[in-house]
Amino acid sequence: MRPVFGFLHRWVGLLTAGFLFVSGVTGAVISWDHELDDLLNPHLMHAKVAGAPLAPLTLAAQVEARDPRVQVTFLPLAPEPGESLALGVTGRVDPKTGRQIEPGYNQVFLDPATGEELGRRNWGAVWPITTETFVSFLYVLHYSLHIPEMWGIDRWGVWLMGVIALLWTIDCFVGFYLTLPAATKGAARQSFWTRWKPAWKIKTSGSAYRVNVDVHRAFSLWLWGILFTVAFTAFSLNLYSEVFYPVMSKVSQVTPTPFDQRTPHDRHDPVVPKIAYGPVIETARAEAARRGWPAPAGGVFYSPDFGIYGVGFYAPGGDHGAGGVGPPYLYYDGVDGRLLGQRQPWKGTAADIFVQAQFPLHSGRILGLPGRILISFTGLVVAALSVTGVVIWWKKRQARVLRQRRRVVQGAPAGAPQPAE
Repeated sequence: MRPVFGFLHRWVGLLTAGFLFVSGVTGAVISWDHELDDLLNPHLMHAKVAGAPLAPLTLAAQVEARDPRVQVTFLPLAPEPGESLALGVTGRVDPKTGRQIEPGYNQVFLDPATGEELGRRNWGAVWPITTETFVSFLYVLHYSLHIPEMWGIDRWGVWLMGVIALLWTIDCFVGFYLTLPAATKGAARQSFWTRWKPAWKIKTSGSAYRVNVDVHRAFSLWLWGILFTVAFTAFSLNLYSEVFYPVMSKVSQVTPTPFDQRTPHDRHDPVVPKIAYGPVIETARAEAARRGWPAPAGGVFYSPDFGIYGVGFYAPGGDHGAGGVGPPYLYYDGVDGRLLGQRQPWKGTAADIFVQAQFPLHSGRILGLPGRILISFTGLVVAALSVTGVVIWWKKRQARVLRQRRRVVQGAPAGAPQPAE
């Protein structure tokens, strides 16, 4: 089995190396997305005026009045102290063309005390890359490579990176197997651990190639559990509706979310809400109080693709960087206002909790700050493993070519059997 596994590890590694290098480096950076945004864009992130914030619904109405082409799709309900209020927006459908308007931006930053517009940006824009779009550019690059829409489908990059993650998940086991000591004559005289122990070490006194091999193998072993977790969760997140959720539903009891039960509309034919933000927020607050949820309503979003409102319950800033599996949510129908479902952290079946944990595990946020540090370091390790793996392959290829040339010079056929590498 070892030659077969070696072949698989070599070619899967070569196929995925470039993708994992990009994903590893970007993942190491975007673990600090909010902090970097604050550092790079203080003109957007920090409020200018200290004072009591205006009502969030008033601020949302001002944004839509300033530019009737857009509708607010995400509204924070309370600002962090000293911070601006970042609203998400999307283009409305132009009644003349029947196509969604492209306003050129999808976020608006407001001073919460005055309503002054501090700036706009297109989160996730491919070009131009500026200080305002740098972090979001890396974020989208991380999971989709910014592969554009083709034939009416905008998920090609997401699917590609999902397949890469699936191959990586499988290769985690293949690579682990290859670190195990091979059965050799005299092996019975030494314990299994004695023969396996060198695989966990980096011999710094060896040649550069030997150190490269040791780094590739030792880091893979020491961080195997984390690497597998990152690989599997990358697959589950990118191929959630296509593979992960259907398979989970077959093998375990998964409570479907309102989004799982609806087919998304085309962006040029969105679901127009008949219920406004205000009634939805008040209904959600009353429902949360009835359930005894202690956190305040922290933010509300509307998904035009699904016609669903979501109200999250968290303290200001509690929707990012916090530990656990995220805050609770209540979901409402945008047309008739009925309650569609809820998301309660650590509640539901074992499969429900497993599904909830996918993004927090992938991002490290399940452990709060220590988890983010660990994932950031792991991203750099993934990039290093990609490089060292390619170096190992290249050095072995050079050695193989050199042996073939020597055999030809010595008169042996170039295709004659050669010693195993």
